[in-house]
Amino acid sequence: MVDLNDISLFVHVVRAGSFAAAGRRLAMPSNTISRRLQALEAELGVRLLQRSTRQLNMTAAGREFFERCAPGLEDIEHASASLTESSGEPSGSLRIAAPVDFFDNFSIEWMHEFMRLYPKVQLEFVLSDGRADLIAEGIDLAFRGGNLPDSSLVARKLVDSHRGLVASPRYLELFGTPHTLADLAGHACLATSQAPHHTTWKLEGPQGLESVRVNPRLCVNTAQGQLRAARAGLGIALLPTMLASEDLRNGTLMHILPDYQRDPMGLYAVYVHRRQLPTAVSALIEFFADKLERGIADKGEQICQEHFAREEAAKAGAEKAASAPPRRVGVEKAVV
Repeated sequence: MVDLNDISLFVHVVRAGSFAAAGRRLAMPSNTISRRLQALEAELGVRLLQRSTRQLNMTAAGREFFERCAPGLEDIEHASASLTESSGEPSGSLRIAAPVDFFDNFSIEWMHEFMRLYPKVQLEFVLSDGRADLIAEGIDLAFRGGNLPDSSLVARKLVDSHRGLVASPRYLELFGTPHTLADLAGHACLATSQAPHHTTWKLEGPQGLESVRVNPRLCVNTAQGQLRAARAGLGIALLPTMLASEDLRNGTLMHILPDYQRDPMGLYAVYVHRRQLPTAVSALIEFFADKLERGIADKGEQICQEHFAREEAAKAGAEKAASAPPRRVGVEKAVV
């Protein structure tokens, strides 16, 4: 009869990607794991894994076996966790997937605060710009930005951040400030490395949705890279105001063409659909939602609104001064 513990080992090895990594997580010698999986394969009469000195891959039979077994094993693990958590505070180990620049956008100090609030929770962040397979990689929670494709996963939107045009004072001093959207065609712009596919920017303006084809002199495939390039005066960038908030505050970047902005880009908490979400996952989601709802991470929106208000006030003042009748200047007679 097949040993269910060996099936659990197989699932853990696939998630970890190697015997050594699974052994570190399970505190078990890798040669013991390998021997037990060989016994499982002998019991089943099929090869589940293709082993080599460099990598470990599933066979077709192994993939089918994993896809059938992993969800059930996950249900058992979380059912056990739920029973433990129901009598106390959130606990356990969470494996979290997030973009590479996640902690450039959100303070690492938040994790210090979270772990102080929930000392029985251990966090493992897997930072990658690739889309993690939550089930195959054993991911409890993923933070993802942008528009999400339809899937069987559950997604909760945490925050929206509009994207606006920014440039450094140095760049604007050297090359001038664009006054219309069409002016961008004559400026150095910063785009993703997917250019030229993304050299047409579509922005919402006073006349509705407008497009302009820009000249991407420099392409960088991360928002943080574009932010640093804009800060260095290398061109105009279209960035989330959330990301550029600190630079807008201290003046290292200026908001240009404030009447134009791109559709908001959402940040989502994504997890596998489960009947009962582990309390540690719920606690982390609520923690981030609270931070973002209070505007801690999206200060750029407030800064831009204040910037717009100042510009409108200055514009109204200039128009009022221009329309006012000229003041007569007379010479008063001296009183002797």
